[in-house]
Amino acid sequence: MAVEGGATVVQLRRKGASTGELVETGALFHELSATFVVNDDAEAAIRLGADGVHLGHDDPGADRAREAGLLLGLSASSLDEAKEAELAGAAYVGAGPVWATPSKPDADPPIGLDGLREICAAVSIPVVAIGGIDDSNAAECIRAGAAGVAVIRAAKDAAALRAVIDAAL
Repeated sequence: MAVEGGATVVQLRRKGASTGELVETGALFHELSATFVVNDDAEAAIRLGADGVHLGHDDPGADRAREAGLLLGLSASSLDEAKEAELAGAAYVGAGPVWATPSKPDADPPIGLDGLREICAAVSIPVVAIGGIDDSNAAECIRAGAAGVAVIRAAKDAAALRAVIDAAL
């Protein structure tokens, strides 16, 4: 539904799943006409032939992902982390959470639009805003300089989200 609604990237995110479980689940993602990224597990991304992997602060695998030629996304919840991600060779930064989100109760404190704007201005790679984003606030993220937004709860309303983002561009 998300891809049909206009999502251009789809991430397989199953916290706590083993590499084997991710590989089993992710096999179906190749049928989607979107860039396919695996969350937190470079080995699963490699085994799946995914386009990329997104890693958090404490996730291993950045070197392995680069060696395999994967698109590497790194999380950043501060300006310093965003700059470090760029220096580490990230293709993009996932910045946030912009707002509090029920999808990740242990997330860092929200950076708000000012924090997002600061990160976007400081790095030369694309910034994807994440955390508490839906069609009511996605345009604000784009206007703050984000190249895109990442959503979980709002994925079911991808068409509405896509329309808001396109209007903000």
